[in-house]
Amino acid sequence: MNSKKIFTFVLMAVMLVGKLTAQDLISAKDFVALQKATPGLVIIDASKDKLYAQSHIEGSINIPYATLNEKDGKIEGLLLPVDQVAGILGSKGVSNEDAIVVYDEGSQKYSTRVYWILKYLGATNVKVLHKENNAFRDARVKLTATVPTVKAKTFTVNLVPEINADAAYVESAIGNPEVIIIDARPENEFKGIMDDKNTYSKGHIEGAINIPYESIVKAETNVFITPEEFKVLAGIELNPDKTYLVYCKTGVKGATLYAYLTSVMGFKNVKNYEGAYAEWDFLGKPSVK
Repeated sequence: MNSKKIFTFVLMAVMLVGKLTAQDLISAKDFVALQKATPGLVIIDASKDKLYAQSHIEGSINIPYATLNEKDGKIEGLLLPVDQVAGILGSKGVSNEDAIVVYDEGSQKYSTRVYWILKYLGATNVKVLHKENNAFRDARVKLTATVPTVKAKTFTVNLVPEINADAAYVESAIGNPEVIIIDARPENEFKGIMDDKNTYSKGHIEGAINIPYESIVKAETNVFITPEEFKVLAGIELNPDKTYLVYCKTGVKGATLYAYLTSVMGFKNVKNYEGAYAEWDFLGKPSVK
């Protein structure tokens, strides 16, 4: 291969990687291209271990999102101390410097939760792949039941605090016209309606608007709705210069809204309340119906 052809090949590869890194939600075809362009790509399956055991992307490692949560904590779904999370990630062969792709069983809830955790801990090159069987087949994504052998790495924590919100920040955001608070829980939880499926919710954080996670993914495919559909759904003016504070019950669906707002809507100032409504209620903070 002469020098001109080598230069052309390198330029095309750079352009391809640039295109793939332009946003963090990628398709199956993008994923296959990224695999070819990125030696050492780390693939994380965030599904439950039983699903992973049945079938997963060849070479992927299983890190169910719940394994990164406190097991016996008083607040449901709270993240383990970050040094412990980093230890788990490192033991699974994940470094903060790796190029990483996360996917789940198709709901996009668990993959985006792990994605948000990785971003919060300082991983800089993380993508979310939506699993959809037809798309996987068409792109020839290789699936297997074989569990790969991985070598432990060091995950160095470089916290990105601006994408997280604690209870104190949430309190300060109430009534602030520059902050849009979004509750990603189902409508009944948002309204504090007690029924068999919801026995604890006292309502929602004051000033929040309700955009349930289920409403931003299409029922048949779990594909995200378009920005135009989201604008109608929100029912308010969406200003990209404002800060968007999202929360749910335990930080999972809130992380999905985080990924949607940053990658699909292109908003720069988005925070996920990691403690979520479970912490808010535990702390005795006021809720409204």
